[in-house]
Amino acid sequence: MSAEAADREAATSSRPCTPPQTCWFEFLLEESLLEKHLRKPCPDPAPVQLIVQFLEQASKPSINEQNQVQPPADNKRNRILKLLALKVAAHLKWDLDTLEKSLSVPVLNMLLNELLCISKVPPGTKHVDMDLSTLPPTTTMAILLYNRCMNQIQQEKELTENILKVLKEQAADSILVLEAALKLNKDLYVHTMRTLDLLAMEPGMVNGETESLTAGLIIKTEEMQCQVCYDLGAVYFQQGSTNSAVYENAREKFFRTKELLSQIGSLSLHCSIDEKRLAGYCQACDVLAPSDNTSQQSTPYSQIHICMRSGNYQEVINIFLEDNLTLSLPVQFRQSVLRELYQKAQQGNEALDEICFKVSACNTVRDILEGRTISVQFNQLFLRPNKEKIDFLLEVCSKSINLEQASDTLKGNMAAFLKNLCLGLDDLQFVFMISSHELFITLLKDDEQKLLIEQMRKRSPRVNLCTKPVTSFYDIPASASVNIGQLEHQLILSVDPWRIRQILIELHGMTSERQFWTVSSKWEVPGVYSSVILGIKDGLTRDLVYILMAKGLHCSIVKDFAHAKQLFAACLELVTEFSPKLRQVMLNEMLLLDIHTHEAGPGQSGERPPSDLISRVRGYLEMRLPDIPLRQVVAEECVAFMLNWRENEYLTLQVPSFLLQSNPYVKLGQLLAATCKELPGPKESTRTAKDLWEVVVQICSISSQHKRGNDGRISLIKQRESTLGIMYRSELLSFIKKLREPLVLTTILSLFVKLHNVRENFVNEITAEHISIWPSSIPNLQSVDFEAVAVTVKELVRYALTINSSNHSWLIIQADIYFATNQYSAALHYYLQAGAVCSDFFNKAVPPDVYTDQVIKRMIKCCSSLNCHTQVAILCQFLREVDYKTAFKSLQEQNSYDAMDSYYDYIWDVTILEYLTYLHHKRGETDKRQIVIKAIGQTELNMSNPEEVLQLAAQRRKKKFLQAMAKLYF
Repeated sequence: MSAEAADREAATSSRPCTPPQTCWFEFLLEESLLEKHLRKPCPDPAPVQLIVQFLEQASKPSINEQNQVQPPADNKRNRILKLLALKVAAHLKWDLDTLEKSLSVPVLNMLLNELLCISKVPPGTKHVDMDLSTLPPTTTMAILLYNRCMNQIQQEKELTENILKVLKEQAADSILVLEAALKLNKDLYVHTMRTLDLLAMEPGMVNGETESLTAGLIIKTEEMQCQVCYDLGAVYFQQGSTNSAVYENAREKFFRTKELLSQIGSLSLHCSIDEKRLAGYCQACDVLAPSDNTSQQSTPYSQIHICMRSGNYQEVINIFLEDNLTLSLPVQFRQSVLRELYQKAQQGNEALDEICFKVSACNTVRDILEGRTISVQFNQLFLRPNKEKIDFLLEVCSKSINLEQASDTLKGNMAAFLKNLCLGLDDLQFVFMISSHELFITLLKDDEQKLLIEQMRKRSPRVNLCTKPVTSFYDIPASASVNIGQLEHQLILSVDPWRIRQILIELHGMTSERQFWTVSSKWEVPGVYSSVILGIKDGLTRDLVYILMAKGLHCSIVKDFAHAKQLFAACLELVTEFSPKLRQVMLNEMLLLDIHTHEAGPGQSGERPPSDLISRVRGYLEMRLPDIPLRQVVAEECVAFMLNWRENEYLTLQVPSFLLQSNPYVKLGQLLAATCKELPGPKESTRTAKDLWEVVVQICSISSQHKRGNDGRISLIKQRESTLGIMYRSELLSFIKKLREPLVLTTILSLFVKLHNVRENFVNEITAEHISIWPSSIPNLQSVDFEAVAVTVKELVRYALTINSSNHSWLIIQADIYFATNQYSAALHYYLQAGAVCSDFFNKAVPPDVYTDQVIKRMIKCCSSLNCHTQVAILCQFLREVDYKTAFKSLQEQNSYDAMDSYYDYIWDVTILEYLTYLHHKRGETDKRQIVIKAIGQTELNMSNPEEVLQLAAQRRKKKFLQAMAKLYF
C-alpha cells in the first residue's frame, strides 16, 4: 500500500461511524453514505423520512438579491437531492403501499413526477395518448406507477381543492392507461439505485445501459398485470356505489387478480396485495354482480343473496345445512338472514312461518354444535311441535354431523340436545320418534338411554318403556289399542327405511310369533340371497333385512331410484354390524342400482359415468371373495356397462386372466371389445373375430341323444341345447339386450346374420355391415340350431331398432328378414324407411352404399310380387345399368295394381318412355300414349343436354317417386 493511500485510510478510519443527529442530512449529502445508511437493520432516520427531507430541501423557494421569493433553483444541489429521494424509493422497491401510508400527497406527487422526468416521459403529454408498447420498459413502468398512485390517492380526505380537482380530471385517463397496460405482453423494468446513478452522470459518461431493454429491476408481465388488475378492481368497486354496472368490471379484475396471484405466488416482491382484502372484494362482487358462467365460482353469500331475491328459500335451507358441516358462514350472517325472513313473515306472508322455523332449526343446531345456548326465537317457534317439525329437526341433526369424523365434543353436544329435547316433550309419540332415531341410538350409550327412560318414567307414571334391547334395536312397544292389521298395511305402503323399522319394532313388541317378511306376496328376494337372510336368528333383524332388500329391489325395477338407494343404504348399514357376506351382497346391489341410475339419467344424454363408478365396476368384476352369493344379472350389467361406455382398453388389455376363465360375460365382453377395436378393419376375418365366431357358434349348437333299437339301428329321439358353450343362448340374448353402443350391436348383429346366411341360398341372404370379417363356413352344419339363429336375428334387430330407429343398416336387415319370409309389403316399408332416414326423406340423394344394386333388385322383386309393375319399371332405372329386359316385361303386364300412367312423370329414361309409346300405340291406348309423349317432350330429358342437367332431372324424379312410395307404404 502506498503512503498516500495509507494516510487516506487512516484519516477515514478516524472519522466517527455515526454522525450527530443534528447534521445527519448534510452528512449523507456530502459524504454520499446513503447506501450504507439504508443497509442498516433499523436505519434512523427511516427511509421515508429521508424522502421527505430530500424533497422538502429541494423544493425550498430561493431568495434573490432583491429579497424576492423565487421558485426552487434548478441547480446541482437540488438535482442531487431529488436523485437521492428517488434512490431511497428504489431501495423500497417502489412499494406504493408503503409510500402512500408514509408520505403526504404533495410529497408523493412530487416524487412520482421526478420519476417521470428522469424516465424521460415527455412533459405536457397525456399518458393516455402514448403507446406503451413502444416505450422503453423503465419509461412504461414509471407511467404505470404514476397512474396507479393517482387512482389510489384520489380517495384521500386531506387533499386541497386544487389537487383534488386535478386528480379527478386525471382519474379517467389513468384508468385508460392502466387498462392499456394490461394488453402489454413484455416484462418491464423499474429504476434501481444503480440505474439512477447512471442517469445522473454527465451525458458523455453514460454508456447506454439505461436505455437497454434489461436495465433496472425486472418486473414480470404477470406481476405487473396482477397488481394493475387489483388496483383497477379497487377503483371500479368504489365507483360501483354510484353505478352498479361497474361492479361487473370490478368482479372481472379481482378474479383475474386471483388467477395471476395463484400463478406467481403470494410471496412476489412486486405485488403488494392484501389477500384477505382481495377475498373480501371477491365475495362482495359475487353478491353484487353474480356470474352466470359457472356455479363453481359462486360463493354461499352470492347464492343466498340470489335465493332471497328470487324467493327460493328451500335452497337457502340447503346451504345452511351444508354449512352446519363446514361451519364457514359467520353466525351473525345466518342470524341476519333469519331476521330478514322473520320481518317478511310479520308483514303478512304466512307461508314463511314454516321457512322461518326451518332456518331457525338449522341455526339452532349450528349453535348447539359450537356450544352456544338455544335462542329464544327457536323456543317460540317450537312451542307447538308436530310430526313434521320433529322430522325436520331430526333431519337437520343427521345432516349436520359426520359421525366418522366428528370430535367427541361435537357428539356430546348433539347427544345432550337430543336428550333435552326428549325431556322437554309431553307427547310420547314425539319422544318415540326421537328415541328410535338412528342418530339418537348411535350417540347415546346404553346407560344414558336407560337413565333417560328412568327420568321420563318418574316424570309420568303412565309411561311404560321397555329397556330390553332387541339386537341393535330398542323395543318400544306400541299401545295395545294399535291394530296389527293397520300396522301391517302401513308396512306394505311405506318406503321410508326408518318408518319401516319403527313399525317392525312395534309389531315385534306386540307379538313374537309372526314372521312379518311374509306379509306381502310381492316382496321378492332372489333365491341366492333369501337363504342367507332367512338364516338370521333374530326375528326382527331378519324381517327388517328381508323387507328392506325386497322393497329396494322393487323400487329399482319401477325406476324409483331415490327410494331404492335409501332402502339399500339402510340395509347396508344394518348388515355391516353382523354379516360381512350380506354386506358384500348389499354393496353389489348398490353398484347395480348406481349403474341403472346413471343409465336412466345422465347416460341418456350421452354423459359419461363418473370415474368412481367405472372403478367400482372393475372392482366387482375382479372380486374373488369366496362364498358370496352372486346374482348373474350384476355380472351381465357390469360387462354391458363397460361395453356401452367404450371401456375397450380395459376389457381387451387390462382384465385379469382368471376372469376370462371364471366369468363367461367377461370372456364374451373381451371378444366383443377386441373385435370392435379392429373395425373398420380388413375385409377378411381376423383371429379375434374367429374366436368370437366360435364362441357364438358353440352357444347356438345343439346336442342330440340317440338310442339303439332292438334291431340294432340307432334312432334320434331328442335334440337339446348344447352345454358346451360358455352360456346358454337365452342368456346371450338377455346380455345383448343390455347393450346400447351402436358399434357393439352392429358387430354382434352382423355375426348372427352371417351365421344365418351360412345355410341360406343367395336369394334369401341378409345383408349387414362388417359381415365380411366372419368365417364363411361351419365344419358341422348339423350341430347348429339354425331355427334358433333365425329367431335370434329377428329379436336382435327388433331390439336394435328400439335403441335407434334411424339406423339405416339395421333397417335394411329388418327389410331383408321380411323379404326372406316373402312379406313383401313389410320389406318395402323398411327398405324405403332406410333410404328416408339417410336422405332427409329423399330430399337428398340416398347414399349408394344404402341403396345398393342388391337392395334395388329386392325392391323390384317386392313390387313385382305385389303386381305393381309400373313401379318395377321405374325402379329398374335406379340400377347402375338399367335393366331394360325386366322393365319392358313388367310394362307388358296388364293386371297391374298400381296407378300405371300416373307414374309416368317419374320415368326419366327415354328408352323406357319410347317403349311405352310403342306399347300404348300397339294397344290403341291413345290417351296414355299422349301422356307418354308429353313426358318425352320435356326439355330437361333432351339427350343433347349436358350430363349435369340429365342427372338433375333424374334426381328430381327419383325424389318424387320415392316420396310417393313412402306415402303409400308408411
